[in-house]
Amino acid sequence: MAESTAASTTDSHGGHPADPSKRDMLGLIASAGAAVLGGGIAWDLIASMNPAKDVLALSSVEVDLAPIAVNMGIVVSWQGKPIFVRHRTPEEIKSAQAVALSELPDPASDASRVKDGHSEWLVLVGICTHLGCIPLGNKPSDPRGEYGGYFCPCHGSQYDTSGRIRKGPAPLNLAVPPYAFESTTKIKIG
Repeated sequence: MAESTAASTTDSHGGHPADPSKRDMLGLIASAGAAVLGGGIAWDLIASMNPAKDVLALSSVEVDLAPIAVNMGIVVSWQGKPIFVRHRTPEEIKSAQAVALSELPDPASDASRVKDGHSEWLVLVGICTHLGCIPLGNKPSDPRGEYGGYFCPCHGSQYDTSGRIRKGPAPLNLAVPPYAFESTTKIKIG
């Protein structure tokens, strides 16, 4: 019987007694390695969900206003959307300010669509709110509709000199993107 007891406490590689502390240490090392590997995989997975550098670069756009003459506009791209930046004439500003809000399908004052002290600059997302077409009106030679602003030739939506819907199937005004003046001749969109 003494022989059977001695056989149960030896390992299979030479008859030396098994050391439980070695087994526990190997288990601990394997567990720690698995945890580090799992953490590395999780880190890479989470990092892959962040926006790419080229996407982050498009999160804001700086626009130099100096070359834009009165009654002219430019189109810049921000987050894949066309942005209209228009230098309005004094007549366009007066026309936009004179409109009674009760006449508008989507009431908004001109002052709420421009920055204080910079009413000559109109910055809009250039996407028609009806079906996503790009309206005309940034160039003086473009058709601007009955209200002198923007005209969407696809379905006839007409916007005024503040980008507010006045006629046609579009339900909402042209959107105003987030932007700020960094100086009197530079804005940052986004």
